[in-house]
Amino acid sequence: SSRGQPVGIPLLEQEPEEPLGLGQLPTELLEMVLSHVPPHVLLGRCRRVCRRWRDLVDCQALWLSILARDHAALSPVLRTCLPADDDPRPRVLGRFCERRPIGRNLLRNPRGLAGFLKWTVLSSEDGWAAEEENLEVIPSAYMLTSFLSACRGYHKKQVLDLEKEGFWPELLDSGKIEICVSDWRNDQQGTDCIYQLTVQLLDANQAILDHFSPLPFPIWKWRNSVSPQVSHVFSNLKKGVRYVSFECCIWDLEFRNEQYGISVTNSSVIVQVCLS
Repeated sequence: SSRGQPVGIPLLEQEPEEPLGLGQLPTELLEMVLSHVPPHVLLGRCRRVCRRWRDLVDCQALWLSILARDHAALSPVLRTCLPADDDPRPRVLGRFCERRPIGRNLLRNPRGLAGFLKWTVLSSEDGWAAEEENLEVIPSAYMLTSFLSACRGYHKKQVLDLEKEGFWPELLDSGKIEICVSDWRNDQQGTDCIYQLTVQLLDANQAILDHFSPLPFPIWKWRNSVSPQVSHVFSNLKKGVRYVSFECCIWDLEFRNEQYGISVTNSSVIVQVCLS
């Protein structure tokens, strides 16, 4: 016998307990577990598991806990201008947590690499037509890229959709954010040029609400060895700002019958939260 168990009677094996599945967790515990999953996985995979998980991912409570942990400095400000609980737009806060748009450059391909992807590049050859064939990229100085063309005037442009970048209307209209823009003028052009920067803040219909457009700046070829920066901060934003249009124009003053070198510089559009 063993510990009083009669001889010949086998010991009863205790059945192992089944592990508790995620689907069996109380809502509060499941929400806590999901809050540690990367936002892009929550939106792209977890939301498809079942209706219960979808409802949790679409709920503000999950994203508020992620905001409090991953954006601790911003959370007190962001909580004062949250979307309504019954907002029909699902995953508004989720897109913000996924894209993390505060403090990063929202412009795509700011140095104009890889054939100027994400930029609309126009030339004056045919009444400001899109440049497709007559464009050759040349590596240049640090933070700069040049292209060659036989056209006299060029401009590059991007229009940023702030809501797609992760901002929601209540935050954009809260008066608690500012938009910082900058560009670098390259003073080592191969020809004499006129440089012009124009930045516009647009509403949902892309009507202009505010703009920054300093006077055109002459750049004389090979005159200087530095690349001055031009910058501006849009503060006290008007309500309704939904887009930022960023456009640089360069006009060649020599207009020779050969290709020109025109810079595409390291531009930036950065949104900051006013913590004070």
